[in-house]
Amino acid sequence: MWLLHRAILMEILANTLLGVSLFTLVLVLQRLGKLFEILVRGSATVVEGLLLVAWATPAVLTFSVPIGVLVGVLMTFSRLAVDGELTAVQAAGISLRRLLLPAILLSGGALVGCLWVTTVLTPRAIVESHTLASRLLARQVTAQIQPRVFQEGFPDFVIYVGDVVSGPVVHWRQVFLADLRPAAKRVSHYEASDLPRITVAREALAIRDVERGQVQLSLIDGRTYEVGSDPEKYYASAFPRGEQVLATSTPRPPEARPFSWMSMGALRKEMPRSIEAGIEFHRRLALPVACLFLALVGVPLGSRIRRAGRSYAFALTILIAFGYYTSLVSLIGMARQRRIPVELAVWAPDALLGLLSWWLLRDLDRAKGWEFVSLELPLDRLGQVLRRFRALRFSTTARLPLLPQLIDRYVLAEFSFYFVVLLVSFVALIHVFTFFELLGDIIKNQVPLKRVLTYHLFLTPKLIYDVAPLSVLTAILISFGVLARHNELTAFKACGVSAHRLAAPVLIAGFLLSATLFALDYRWLPQTNRVQDAIRNEIKGRPVQTYLRPDRKWIFGQGPRIYYYRYFDPAERLMVGVSVYELEPSTFRLRRQIWAERARWEETIGRWVFQDGWVRELRGIEVVRYESFRGSARTFAELSEPPSYFLKEVKQEQQMNFRELAAYIQELQQSGFDTVRLRVQFHEKFVTPLFSWILALVATPFAFMLEQKSSVVGAGVTLLVALGYWVTSGLFEQIGYLNQLPAPLAAWAPALLFTLAGAYLFTRVRT
Repeated sequence: MWLLHRAILMEILANTLLGVSLFTLVLVLQRLGKLFEILVRGSATVVEGLLLVAWATPAVLTFSVPIGVLVGVLMTFSRLAVDGELTAVQAAGISLRRLLLPAILLSGGALVGCLWVTTVLTPRAIVESHTLASRLLARQVTAQIQPRVFQEGFPDFVIYVGDVVSGPVVHWRQVFLADLRPAAKRVSHYEASDLPRITVAREALAIRDVERGQVQLSLIDGRTYEVGSDPEKYYASAFPRGEQVLATSTPRPPEARPFSWMSMGALRKEMPRSIEAGIEFHRRLALPVACLFLALVGVPLGSRIRRAGRSYAFALTILIAFGYYTSLVSLIGMARQRRIPVELAVWAPDALLGLLSWWLLRDLDRAKGWEFVSLELPLDRLGQVLRRFRALRFSTTARLPLLPQLIDRYVLAEFSFYFVVLLVSFVALIHVFTFFELLGDIIKNQVPLKRVLTYHLFLTPKLIYDVAPLSVLTAILISFGVLARHNELTAFKACGVSAHRLAAPVLIAGFLLSATLFALDYRWLPQTNRVQDAIRNEIKGRPVQTYLRPDRKWIFGQGPRIYYYRYFDPAERLMVGVSVYELEPSTFRLRRQIWAERARWEETIGRWVFQDGWVRELRGIEVVRYESFRGSARTFAELSEPPSYFLKEVKQEQQMNFRELAAYIQELQQSGFDTVRLRVQFHEKFVTPLFSWILALVATPFAFMLEQKSSVVGAGVTLLVALGYWVTSGLFEQIGYLNQLPAPLAAWAPALLFTLAGAYLFTRVRT
């Protein structure tokens, strides 16, 4: 008997590892973009990069392990039922109840491990991850500086750099530095006004001081310009070399520690004062216990499946997990409204699972098998309709070769089933993880449950867009693995059907899916992303986002000039406290400065009318002309930028399709804003939808090469291919954001590399 128990235990373990790995990968991939940004910009070492990824994993395991256990038990017992092994066991006089032991042992081990992860490892991982990320972010100050962009990340200073040369010592060229500190806080040998002190330099060397949180600037061939407290006084000086220290602002831990950071003891002390603390405390205990009950439910459910085995095990996994997490989310929503006790809300789903397992296990040995309707049936009916249509319409012509044939429908039915099941399961799991990630903010800001559900509804299209490629990759490996396990691939080859012919419908389906994702991103995703971003800001307690940004006070004009104003009223078309700095294009030195109390746009003449101010023209550091227009007005023909020029619409790339993004980039480039990231994202609008087809091209050869291997090997290949693609894509993307690679190359290089790899693997497939 122990041999039987050992065999079942090993199979459950293998399938559980498969499920845990896949679901963990899906959740970790949602965070890879931010991790890569920290790693690349923060110049992290390999060890620090691995640590950052490792510390991000425990919080994910809390949700992926229970579902993984359910996957393992259902897949194992459904396979035993379909292959008739459970019938053989019963025929030998062995009760199916005796087969519960392997499932209980594995789920018990998962319970203990998951309990340690939730109560001990996850709080520590969150703290360590925050500490490491803060340390890495402190290194990336100079790496963040982009050429021809206004950088406002330094307290009391604004920097504009014409060009950046990276290296151990960062080299800046054509530097414009505005000191915004009040005159009383600036080191000065004369009475100055509160207008910004302007420093321009031909070049500068930037050295980071991580320990002190500073950047040491060594300015070469510079000029300093400052207006005196008396507007008629003006101070300018030149220097061959000067020094300037800039403080950096690095992320700091919040004053109040989030409950997710706290130990169990600290949470217990906070429970009388906070509902959120009670929810977090009981959630850490309830989710691990679910491993045991999900396994006990999985044994009788898997044993009753008499057809399609693992296919319907995946479907049952989705239904059970969705029911469990949906009830948990709903009851927690009621608990935070104080309608039911916290303990009841968190533990009731576990209790329901326990009752369900008891009810199902009562008749385990007498239970009848369940027959399910295959997905092939509707496709077969569709094929019959098409055949009749062709017979009527083209009775005198040859059969259309492009319509799906019997083999195509058979392969597509297998692939489509797994693709849909995996896509739904991945999206549902991310929804659950996102809910618990935002739960603290939901309670803190008293966000209604209806609003939260609306957020998840509009988040769904983006999640489908994100996880569809991984679903394609996994579905291909599983579907062809099932065909190989039943010797159907061998039968096809024996009938003269090559592996390339079998792969054709899947590759075409992958291409059509890529086209669908492109259309989704072009037509619907921008609108849904705007809504879900706005609701997420509401949940996080942020102010309502406005897309027009009149608060941007530094604008590069259409000519070699920089605008600065204290306030801009777009309705009145009025700038208050406006300064205009005109620069020499060749030397980047100040040649004219205009200041006015206000400037109003006059539509009739198409110019700005400056009131109560002055204008100075300079040659070097010498003022060659000064004119005051206090109590009067003045216009300048060359200052023709309309008010709309100063109202740049701020959008995220996911809120625009590729046409809108191209127009947005062109608009921002003219004003001196950073467009490096946006240019990379523009090309990714075309590359990202192709992921589905590219991963199908890579996965199909692997599926044929691994047809005799176990499902664990297939899962390992899935992980390696998916991680390889996303890591490569993420690294190239971040390098492109740093302007170290041209935007087209940064976006398209991973796609080209994996396409070539997939094409090469196809030539190696034995047909």
